[in-house]
Amino acid sequence: MKILRRRPRLLVFLTLAVVATVTATVLLVVRANRMDTLSPREERARAASAAGAPSGQVDCRKAKCVALTFDGNPGEPTARLLDLLKQYEAPSTFFLEGRRIHTCPDVVRRMAEEGHEIGNHTWTHAVLTDVSDTRIRDELRRTTRAISDLTGREPTLMRPPQGRTDDRVSRISAELRMAQVLWTVTAKDYETDDPALITERVLDGADRDGIILLHPLHKGTVPAMPSILRALDDQGYTFVTVPQLLAPAAAEPGRIYR
Repeated sequence: MKILRRRPRLLVFLTLAVVATVTATVLLVVRANRMDTLSPREERARAASAAGAPSGQVDCRKAKCVALTFDGNPGEPTARLLDLLKQYEAPSTFFLEGRRIHTCPDVVRRMAEEGHEIGNHTWTHAVLTDVSDTRIRDELRRTTRAISDLTGREPTLMRPPQGRTDDRVSRISAELRMAQVLWTVTAKDYETDDPALITERVLDGADRDGIILLHPLHKGTVPAMPSILRALDDQGYTFVTVPQLLAPAAAEPGRIYR
């Protein structure tokens, strides 16, 4: 009978121990992923006050700027997206996965030729916080080479898949001379094919100096772009690339911007 009476108490102690362990683990994970980020406005403020925007470039200290950014590979329907961006004079930033770049070389070259910024989105869309240092370097280096081979320019920006980064990813990004770019607005276009809902999410979150995340390969995204571009234009936004959003400052390798 004594053994039976002890069992409930033992189970309580074991349950409390498990809860404490899980709580401690969650707190460690949260703490490890609470990374310092800089906004475009903060980065511009770090530049010399007398510094001017490059000649012929928008000065986002004065203009109401927003940066459209697109993640994924450059397959269809990216060419249709480029047509729309050209129509609305909307230079944007494309974070490309390396493994399929070679299948659409003309599209990648067109991005560069039409004034869009091309960034690194790893080779296989690997979650960088979950892989080794060697794998992180390989994912980023291979993609940088693929972009450079087609455009003649190495990317200075990278976007970690799922936005997941930590001190280790930041250190290796700095080593490879790339800054990290997250976002302030996501349409979550991977959850819906409804262009109206994608448009609503973008417009609800858009703000001055915002960085908007979209994925061209999801079915509702490119159909949503005419209404997104038209509405942002009507609201007085100036479309810029991420480097233009930061100017006259320049993105610092290893830093995280959002």
